[in-house]
This record gives sequence, structure tokens and C-alpha cells, in this order.
Amino acid sequence: MVENIGMTMGILPITGVPLPFVSYGGSSLITNFICIGLLLNISIRRKKAIFLD
Repeated sequence: MVENIGMTMGILPITGVPLPFVSYGGSSLITNFICIGLLLNISIRRKKAIFLD
């Protein structure tokens, strides 16, 4: 919402920001999947470490 208002008012530059998992570009989709995988991996490992302590 802030980004859209900022672009409309001319405060932020008007750029094409790809939506996660909706973009037509393959590289954006792969990058999003890799980032989600890394975040899930970190969260699983943190939960295990806290649970074992």
C-alpha cells in the first residue's frame, strides 16, 4: 500500500516490482522458492535447537 501511494504521489520511483509466485519471469520464481526454502530451513533448525535445550 505504501509503495503504491508513494508511486502515485511521485515520492517513489515507478518500477515493475514482481509479485511473489505470480510473476511471469522464471528467475524471479526460482529466487522466491530459494528464499522461502532458506527461511523455512532456518526456522526449523531454530525450533529444534530451542526444543532440545
